[in-house]
Amino acid sequence: MTNWLDITLLKVGDYKLATGALLASIVVLVATFVIASLVSRAFTRVARHRHPTVAHQLYTVNRIAYYFLIVLGVIGALSVLGFQLDKLVIIGGALGIGIGLGLQSIVNNFVSGIIILLEKSIKVGDFIELESGLMGEVQEIKLRSTLIRTADNVDILIPSSEFISGHLINWTLEENIRRFRIPFGVAYGSDKTLVRDSVLKAASALPSTLNDDKHKPVVWMSGFGDSSLNFILGVWVDPVAVKRPTQVTSDYVWAIDDALRQAGVEIPFPQRDLHLRSSDIELGGAKESPTSDD
Repeated sequence: MTNWLDITLLKVGDYKLATGALLASIVVLVATFVIASLVSRAFTRVARHRHPTVAHQLYTVNRIAYYFLIVLGVIGALSVLGFQLDKLVIIGGALGIGIGLGLQSIVNNFVSGIIILLEKSIKVGDFIELESGLMGEVQEIKLRSTLIRTADNVDILIPSSEFISGHLINWTLEENIRRFRIPFGVAYGSDKTLVRDSVLKAASALPSTLNDDKHKPVVWMSGFGDSSLNFILGVWVDPVAVKRPTQVTSDYVWAIDDALRQAGVEIPFPQRDLHLRSSDIELGGAKESPTSDD
């Protein structure tokens, strides 16, 4: 058995790789991934029963601890293979040159992922909007990328550097409620008080509407359009509705249209007045000018 473990698989200069060392390094790597997974699951179970703020902090610690254990395991496996730490430093310096030349984007995403975890500018469960217009809920934050799920249930991996270098709208960073502004218009001459009361009643009837002392729906008159009096409905919605902006907008527009029709308020369509000036040309033919005889 001893002779089998001492079989030389590779020999380069003074370095010799034996079967036993290779198997030991594999055991170290497997044990590292198992321990890291168990620790990660333990953090996840604890976070489920904590306040959301504490849960987000545990998630950050979980990700950092997971990758820290992986790095320790890799270093341990290399040590078992016979690599000395001082040589690893030299190799790391050489890799640093290579990283600087050809792996800048990977390192950029890696560092950006660490910044995101530490700053907590994005958390799992947040609803975000990127500069490109992409909107979705954060499902997982990794060091290199972040997993976002759109309203159409499409999973998209976004490089972490985009969250640091680009503009980002986090709809649920501090609070998980939001006010939507729904524009609409009515015909000139409509009873403005009736319009306001009808729309507020329709908005309050929707289950997603918040209607407490600090978050009441309101109707503003925003101006005079070409063919309508313009209004805006400002309404606060619950956390579930915040993550469904298209559906929420549709629900309120639908309710406003029904309410105004029931109240007998006309919803105008664009109109233009056409003014015709008289000329020598009449419809149906040309008007002949009088001529004089010689």
